[in-house]
Amino acid sequence: MSRATLASLDMSLYPLVWEQQTFIDSQQFLMAILTQSAEIKPEDFTKLLLNNPVYQEWINATVFGRYIQRSFAAFYQQTEDSFNMDMPALFRNELTRHAQYLPLHQTLFFAGEMPKSVRQERLFTTTVNPATALAAAEKLNQHSLQSGRASHPSLIINQLTIAGKQVMGFPIRHNKRTSERTRNEVLILDFRDLRLVNEEVIETSEIKKSNIAETILLRYYELR
Repeated sequence: MSRATLASLDMSLYPLVWEQQTFIDSQQFLMAILTQSAEIKPEDFTKLLLNNPVYQEWINATVFGRYIQRSFAAFYQQTEDSFNMDMPALFRNELTRHAQYLPLHQTLFFAGEMPKSVRQERLFTTTVNPATALAAAEKLNQHSLQSGRASHPSLIINQLTIAGKQVMGFPIRHNKRTSERTRNEVLILDFRDLRLVNEEVIETSEIKKSNIAETILLRYYELR
């Protein structure tokens, strides 16, 4: 079957004017959020997305796709690893049938350590909302500190750039009336290669009024 390529969400969002500042791309906006030169809540960025015609096209791609997504929500409540292992092949095939190719240069985000299973399963969930990625990374860090797995506050945020034409994704249409509405997720269903191309350490201890962890590890990936 022929498969369409989604329009570029980043090209429709940027340049972005926020708090009397102009950001040329998602990378610049993410850095501004992490260094607190700009502040935005997940729900505020979600509002920007819901008012964006390209994002509306993304989440309303197919009627049957929305039905499949709602059924998928039950599986999604699990952690990534157990979700990947338990997801029935038939159900994944049905999701893949309604997936589309993601546009070149589109930016996605993922919070925390990238699971080793991702490259084997070729299946994981990302977000197009940088504020949501930061909030998720902070939640993961708090959990690590409370469980004793981490000794000092540190966050890991992964920025993924679509660098190939065969990356298959399924934008998830969340219920606007629930807390899920700020997830703004894209389920990655197939790709050929996931490559770490760079990483950057951001020290937040020198940032005035910083309430973010002492260290942020920002990893850059290319997805083909």
